[in-house]
Amino acid sequence: MNNEFTFSVKSICFDENYRPSDNTRITTNFANLARGERREENLRDALRMINNRFNALAYWDNAKGDRYSVELEIISVEVDIEGKGQTFPSIEVLKTNIIDHHTEQRIRGLVGNNFSSYVRDYDFSVLLRNHNEGQTKFSIPDNFGDLHGKLFRSFVASDSFKENFTKPPVICLSVSDNKVYQHTGNQHPILGGEYQPNSTSLTEQYFQKMGLQVRYFMPANSAAPLAFYFEGDLLNDYSNLELIGTISTMETFQKIYRPEIYNANTVAGKRYQPDLKNLDHSLTQIVYDREERNQLASEQGKFAEQHFIKPYQKVLEQWSANYA
Repeated sequence: MNNEFTFSVKSICFDENYRPSDNTRITTNFANLARGERREENLRDALRMINNRFNALAYWDNAKGDRYSVELEIISVEVDIEGKGQTFPSIEVLKTNIIDHHTEQRIRGLVGNNFSSYVRDYDFSVLLRNHNEGQTKFSIPDNFGDLHGKLFRSFVASDSFKENFTKPPVICLSVSDNKVYQHTGNQHPILGGEYQPNSTSLTEQYFQKMGLQVRYFMPANSAAPLAFYFEGDLLNDYSNLELIGTISTMETFQKIYRPEIYNANTVAGKRYQPDLKNLDHSLTQIVYDREERNQLASEQGKFAEQHFIKPYQKVLEQWSANYA
């Protein structure tokens, strides 16, 4: 059996004309915005928010606050298990590109940012749920996240990744509402103040299996910290503009999807516990159906089970056991 799966990378521009293709995971942040009557306004407003935030953070040599704009690409990764040309949609992430209107340069940003995957939907919405059904005490199945983690690491180590991207991915997520975060006193000029959580989480452990560690930072004029998942050295491996691209993109999405936390009217203090029931927050003008998104995660987890996990179960188990 071939020990290497083949990954292919597809890219599509995310702008006000974007329409999700039929095989896009519709739970992804950007796909959810690009639907309904207000789709174009949604996309235009979100991109404007990203550009405004980018220029606010990249304020040096930028007196009018209009020096930069951000272009986003949706990166879809497909995996071919048997080498016969049959692919399954594996991972979907965003890539930022930064346009400097003073120098007319196009600067590569980071890949990662948003992260979604059918196999993760399967793990959390099917496997974990089934494992705990009827149980009085919550527990995690053996080897939970192993396959997903190895698939992700295999992609990052692949020729396909190296041909398309120059630096490892950085993924930026919301903080968890069941943890308390304490300011450490560490301050970074771009990422802002660092926070430390009071406990680890299942998400942290899941991303650890993907080869990613996490640090929490609250950039200047943000309402709450963001979780940055990365490999290597987050503070020294990436340029200021690369980091600002990720912050401006993902903070904008979080203001839309988690306004109770990221568009709160009160800023996180030295000790901070996020609250998804916080009523003291502002809403953006951007329409988003959070409930539908949760239902879709379950549907797409079942899709992964039916079209990937079950048909390739033996091959995947053998590959996972042999993966170094």
